[in-house]
Amino acid sequence: MAVLPEGTPCWADAMFTDLEGAKSFYGDVLGWTFGEATSEYGDYTEAYADGKAVAAVVPPMPGQEGQESKSAWCLYFASPDAEATARKIRDSGGEVVMGPMTVGDFGTMVLARDPGGVVFGVWQAGIHEGFAARGVRGAYCWAEVFTRDPEKADPFFASVFPYRVKRMEAPEDIDFVVFDVGDDTVLGRMRMTSDFPPEVPPYINVYFAVDDCDAAVARATARGGVLRWGPMDTPFGRFASLTDPQGAAFSVIDMERTEGEMPRMTEVS
Repeated sequence: MAVLPEGTPCWADAMFTDLEGAKSFYGDVLGWTFGEATSEYGDYTEAYADGKAVAAVVPPMPGQEGQESKSAWCLYFASPDAEATARKIRDSGGEVVMGPMTVGDFGTMVLARDPGGVVFGVWQAGIHEGFAARGVRGAYCWAEVFTRDPEKADPFFASVFPYRVKRMEAPEDIDFVVFDVGDDTVLGRMRMTSDFPPEVPPYINVYFAVDDCDAAVARATARGGVLRWGPMDTPFGRFASLTDPQGAAFSVIDMERTEGEMPRMTEVS
């Protein structure tokens, strides 16, 4: 597998107080199977789609069972030098929450927050290069930064990673940009409006691919998940956003079912 360009999303994981419940939920909704828990690394457990690693789940570390352990998906961005990226995060007004920390031979990780409070990860690959599959059933395919402070988020991410910023031509009530690495669009950013209650923190919304969006929503809600919006047809696919039974937000998308013309993007100077 080729080394991913800097700033490309490369891995996702989430911490769950009820690890077995999370495995059961995502196994049913996304078709995941799970490897053996790695006790040396806090029972870190990889999830697989058709035998390929696509994410991981982990229980809280001892002493982290309180508010700090609230379930949420964390997206990691590829870096050739985690130490250098951590410096750029600090220099750009962000906060390094953990690391850089070497994880055996697997790689080096950083956990950070942008100036508006969005939590994300950085991963310098060792033998673990990240997603073994993307865009197929059960695998990661897209993500968007949801923030109330786009004026801070956009320059921050573009200074930490080699992003070009493009703005989507859309109605005035939609403030959406994308970040490109070279010719590839790798991430979106959406302004959080009053539709989001004040208690909902900013976050990165991770999308997983499914064969049938409506069926995935039905499986999720039957298992205690909450539908937040959708299913909705877009030029990118039919998607829905959900919260799992432990409070982690995620989205599902059927990329084969598209409707409408692709929106125009204008590069931000």
